[in-house]
Amino acid sequence: MTDALRQIDAGLLNVGYVEAGPAGGPAVILLHGWPYDVHSYADVAPLLAAQGYRVIIPYLRGYGTTRFLADDTFRNGQPSALAVDTTALMDALEIDKAILAGCDWGARTADIVAALWPDRCKGLVSVSGYLIGSQDANRLPLPPEAELQWWYQYYFATERGRAGYDQYRHDFAKLIWRIASPKWNFDEATFERSAASLDNPDHVDIVIHNYRWRLGLAEGEPDYAELEKRLAEAPVITVPTITLEGDANGAFHPDPSAYAGKFSGSYSHRTIEGGIGHNLPQEAPDAFAQAVLDVGGGVK
Repeated sequence: MTDALRQIDAGLLNVGYVEAGPAGGPAVILLHGWPYDVHSYADVAPLLAAQGYRVIIPYLRGYGTTRFLADDTFRNGQPSALAVDTTALMDALEIDKAILAGCDWGARTADIVAALWPDRCKGLVSVSGYLIGSQDANRLPLPPEAELQWWYQYYFATERGRAGYDQYRHDFAKLIWRIASPKWNFDEATFERSAASLDNPDHVDIVIHNYRWRLGLAEGEPDYAELEKRLAEAPVITVPTITLEGDANGAFHPDPSAYAGKFSGSYSHRTIEGGIGHNLPQEAPDAFAQAVLDVGGGVK
């Protein structure tokens, strides 16, 4: 898949991305999560490309071949910063409007772009639904069982956690894969293919800042303050949306009924059965690709 890897300057970054399909086709941007990478869409991309879509799959900041253009840029993991990265990439690629689809961090990023810049989003596919949050919302305690599912967030809040993740990032990622997708029998080669992207020199800084910022333990940047203020209001998403959930997702995820009201446009939810875990696009690529095709209404 990385044979199709390209690089482009976009905003604060030189972004590594995979492209598939006809250059003149309608655009689909597929966003990966943590601790995954572009290979979450290795089987989705050709399905969409075969239907005439231009498929763009970027490495997020801190992953793969994506690098900051300036050494002194703050390694910020704020959700709004990742969303701005996405619109900057669209600008660099001269894409006015795209279908956005994602899982984990990628779903949150796609949600944010759809909420804040609906004119850039033709349609949305979001695994685990509406994932827009805020520091204020994150200050509210969850029931103990739910808190347990966030164990790594508290680990990352410590300097021991930072050092441990830095030293054992591959082992850590494999543990998350197993917990989040308990019925996914991925092999070592599949894991290592994605784990290589975690060796990015900015990866640990981005991940640690992301989770500490969520708990209010790290400062954000003033440039994103207004965006975060708007996101803290939990804006309704108006673009056509399909949300997805695997029937064996071992990671924390809200019940679909909890977020259905956050989508005011054409909307439907699909639960994908068959032991499908958190990394839904890689575990159920046909179902994910079909959702993208359905929300996009086909190539025009």
